[in-house]
Amino acid sequence: MIPAAFDYVAPTSLDDALAALAEAGDDAKVLAGGQSLLPILRMRLNAPEKVVDLGRIEALRGVRDGGDHVAIGAMTPYAEVVGDALVREHAGLLAKAVETVADPQIRHRGTVGGALVHADPAGDVGAPVLALDATMVVVGPGGERTVPAAEFFRDLFETAVDDGELLTEIRIPKHTGWGSAYEKFVRVSHQWSIVAVAATVRVEGGSIAEARVGLTNMGSTPLRATAVEQALVGSSASGLADACAAAAEGTNPPSDLNGDADYRRHLATVLTRRAVQKAMEG
Repeated sequence: MIPAAFDYVAPTSLDDALAALAEAGDDAKVLAGGQSLLPILRMRLNAPEKVVDLGRIEALRGVRDGGDHVAIGAMTPYAEVVGDALVREHAGLLAKAVETVADPQIRHRGTVGGALVHADPAGDVGAPVLALDATMVVVGPGGERTVPAAEFFRDLFETAVDDGELLTEIRIPKHTGWGSAYEKFVRVSHQWSIVAVAATVRVEGGSIAEARVGLTNMGSTPLRATAVEQALVGSSASGLADACAAAAEGTNPPSDLNGDADYRRHLATVLTRRAVQKAMEG
C-alpha cells in the first residue's frame, strides 16, 4: 500500500529539527532508521502531515567515551553499536542484545534511539538499556533534560519523550568486567522476541556480587526483575535455579498466537536462568 501524502524535511542540525517539529505540532512524525515508521505509513495506520528525517544530523550519530559512561548518539545504527569497541568492553550486554535484531540489512538502517522511542515491548533494546541503568538525554523547546531508564518507558509505545522533543543520546554507566548474556526465544529467525532476558553480572570469587536483569515482552514496557537481582547476590552457579524462580514475579505478559501469559512466565524463568549462567561464564 502507498502511504498518504505528507511533507518531508531532512534538517542537518538539531535546532532545525526542533523548529520543524514545533511548526508542524501534533501533525509531525520523526523518522530515525525508519524500520518501524515506514511500515506504519505504508499500511496507513498513521497519516502525518509532515515527516522530519533525522538522518542528516551527524551530531546524533556515534559512540564516545564519557568518562564514567559510554555515550551513544540516538541515530547510531545497530551495526555500529555491535561493532564498537567501547560498547563491547563497557556495555557488552547491549551489544549482545543488538546482535539478535533482525538481519544485517535492518541492523545497518535501524537505530538504537529510534527503537527506544518506538518503545515496542517486544523490541530487543529496551530491556538491556533498562538493566544497564542508562540515562536518556532528551532535548526540546525547554532545553535539555535527562531521564533515567527506569522512568523512560511509560506504557505501550509511550515514553517520556513528549511532543516537540527528541531523544539525542543514551548514556550507559560503564560495566567494565561484568559478564553478560541476552537469551531470546523466537519460533522463526528474525522474529520479534516472544520473550527475552537481558542479564549482566559482576562475579567475585565464584559467586555473584551484583546482578542486573531486564525482561523483554513481559508487560507493556521493558521490565527489571528486581526480585531476581536481589536473590542472585551471593549465588554460585549451583544456586541459580532457586534465585531465578521469581523471574516472572509482578509481570503482566500478553497472550497471543505465539503463546499465552502462563507460557511466557515459564519461558521467562527458564531464560533468566540460562542468561545468568552464561553471564557468569563471561
